[in-house]
Amino acid sequence: MHMRRLPLRLLAALATIGALALAGCGTQTAGAPRDPVVPGGDRTMRATEVMRLTEPHEQTGMTPLEGPVFDEHGELLVVDVTAPAGEPKLLRVNVRKKTSEPVHTDARGTYTSAQFSPYDGRIYLTDFSHGEIVSLAPDGSDPRIFFSGEVDGARMNPDDLAFDREGNLYLSDSRGMSEGEAKGRVVRIDRAGKEATVLADGLAAPNGISFDADHRGLWFSELTQNRLSYLLLDGSGGVASRHTAIRVDGGIAQTDSIAVDADGNLYQGLHGRPAMAVYDKYGERLATVEVPARAARRLESATNVAITPGGTRAYMTVSGPDGGYLYSFAALGRGIRQSNGG
Repeated sequence: MHMRRLPLRLLAALATIGALALAGCGTQTAGAPRDPVVPGGDRTMRATEVMRLTEPHEQTGMTPLEGPVFDEHGELLVVDVTAPAGEPKLLRVNVRKKTSEPVHTDARGTYTSAQFSPYDGRIYLTDFSHGEIVSLAPDGSDPRIFFSGEVDGARMNPDDLAFDREGNLYLSDSRGMSEGEAKGRVVRIDRAGKEATVLADGLAAPNGISFDADHRGLWFSELTQNRLSYLLLDGSGGVASRHTAIRVDGGIAQTDSIAVDADGNLYQGLHGRPAMAVYDKYGERLATVEVPARAARRLESATNVAITPGGTRAYMTVSGPDGGYLYSFAALGRGIRQSNGG
């Protein structure tokens, strides 16, 4: 989730939230046909509207959606970043019936991503404004603060979240974003929530984060540099190497969240344009996913995506002055754990 592209409007909205706190698209199976990828070609893929989930909130004037993640029943969880206290901050969507229901709200959280832990099965949310990680039972009950406090002497602004197979957390920390300074980090927190380690620092507003298809390394995006980097891990909680992998030609749009399919393809959300760029693991741009031109006039960002587990139907969160929407398209590869946008 991008928190600086609209610095005055969005950051003011977050401040308002803090002040208030203080006072029918079906699932496609793995064997379903999909369009062939033309090597070396950047084709346009059209997304279709599934439903409007939210309307702009009166208190904040916006409703950016993020963190789509499938639960074990095939329903989609989505966070509404600027939802004020009393309005749903986490929603559960039945994409077949095109219905939604509230799962969680509270008085203070600014949640920018959601993920299920493979260790305890709970939902984990990143609270950007308060530097905390909150966990919930799968039904949205039993809220707990999993992690709070400083990491290496500085509080986090956690944006997106990924889990390794053992249930340890990996976060994009967008610290320094509001000042325009490269103070961002990639942070690892052990599954007990006791030990936090900085894996990379000096980053320019890191945003999206996801493991690659083999869980060997992490992809992460830097919003204000429009680039994706690859962090090869050493298998012991440390880093073996790091390099800039892809430079995104986004124009006024900026790199938001990332998801990865079973073939290793990267789905890079864009803030400032209701579209998504798709790359293979070697950095070749395969496709651009776009919403219809008429709808795009009142939409600003396609921040994130989730691909149905074992299938190829993808659902991306799209937001703008018209509200918060789900759009769908046919992904180039099957959905895996890394296909739930962090």
